[in-house]
Amino acid sequence: MRTKSLKKNKINVITLGCSKNVYDSEVLMGQLKANGKEVVHEEEGNVVVINTCGFINNAKEESVNTILEYMKKKEEGDVDKVFVTGCLSERYKPDLQKEIPNVDQYFGTTELPGLLKALGADYKHELIGERLTTTPKNYAYLKIAEGCDRPCSFCAIPLMRGKHKSTPIEDLVTEAEKLAANGVKELILIAQDLTYYGLDLYKKRNLAELLENLVKVEGIEWIRLHYAFPSGFPMDVLGVMNREPKICNYLDIPLQHINDDILKSMRRGTTHKKTTKLLKEFRNAVPEMAIRTTLIVGYPGETQEQFEELREWVREMRFERLGCFTYSHEENTHAFNLEDDVPQEIKQERANEIMEIQSQISWELNQEKIGQEFKVVIDRKEGEYFVGRTEFDSPDVDNEVLINATTTYLKTGEYATVKVIEAADFDLYAEVVTK
Repeated sequence: MRTKSLKKNKINVITLGCSKNVYDSEVLMGQLKANGKEVVHEEEGNVVVINTCGFINNAKEESVNTILEYMKKKEEGDVDKVFVTGCLSERYKPDLQKEIPNVDQYFGTTELPGLLKALGADYKHELIGERLTTTPKNYAYLKIAEGCDRPCSFCAIPLMRGKHKSTPIEDLVTEAEKLAANGVKELILIAQDLTYYGLDLYKKRNLAELLENLVKVEGIEWIRLHYAFPSGFPMDVLGVMNREPKICNYLDIPLQHINDDILKSMRRGTTHKKTTKLLKEFRNAVPEMAIRTTLIVGYPGETQEQFEELREWVREMRFERLGCFTYSHEENTHAFNLEDDVPQEIKQERANEIMEIQSQISWELNQEKIGQEFKVVIDRKEGEYFVGRTEFDSPDVDNEVLINATTTYLKTGEYATVKVIEAADFDLYAEVVTK
């Protein structure tokens, strides 16, 4: 049976997983468009490309289910071809080819030219910064490096993304200029490890110099830092953050745990004492900084006492933003040699406990904001509210600012100064002072 829409091939790109995958999909779509192909993102098309995630069990399951869903559509004649790319495909290609053989072709994370060829397109090297962005028009991800050289025991990313490879400063500035020309006002810098940026190209940690170049790009109002690493953090970045108003007082720094024995087993290269000292240095250098972190509970061998140390430390540190994951036992990682001995229900209970503490901390911090004024960017309209963010909040993961849309008109992508009138655990309610 053939599809009903064979007049012209329309390529539908489906993105699963993290912001790095969003970026990769956008680059793929930009290449396809430059080749004269009709391409859409998560809409209907008779040729489907699924950009998969292979990070932890839940993500792998979602990726496999999505592939199976589109194989069923292929069998029913609703789509012609299905291609699979991304981290799951990189990590498990032989298994996938065996288990789901009807996929037209599988590609790894570094096989973009081959994928384009299969789609009837050529890889164009000259397309620096040419992407079809899929995020709201006011912000975009800027991937400054690929891969990771860190030896973390629980993490499979180096298996899927390879060694750390920085993108040259001049290429990133060119990309930022093109994004700004298309109306992007906020750059969210991403990499597996921002703090390693430049070591391979410039023989030094060069994130501060990159930031000093990016702030000169006209049209960009906010620059946000995601995925820093606590060991070897380049402290000169804090000076740039203080000096340059465009750089948000915000840092996403996944810390994972605080108990010394767990940190050693995780191969994080730091200790409880060093981590706490680093966070105090952050707050002394940039008093207004909002720190986002992520933690893992239920790591192999984590005792109740070790968990309680983590729990009390979360209470003590009062992070502005925090997420908590249960440990996922990943084959071919160093930790896979350990016994995954914390029952799933205990893992989940511990994660819930951490998030309850964080919810209370967030509520208390938000109460302090009542009556204060903040610059916000408006991301979208939802029901009776315009939904915005302060510089202390990243899209999708952090707090939001809700402004009554029945009494105020705002434009998506525009900035406004608002006054907070009410606060909940993770939401602020505000009214506009000036647009």
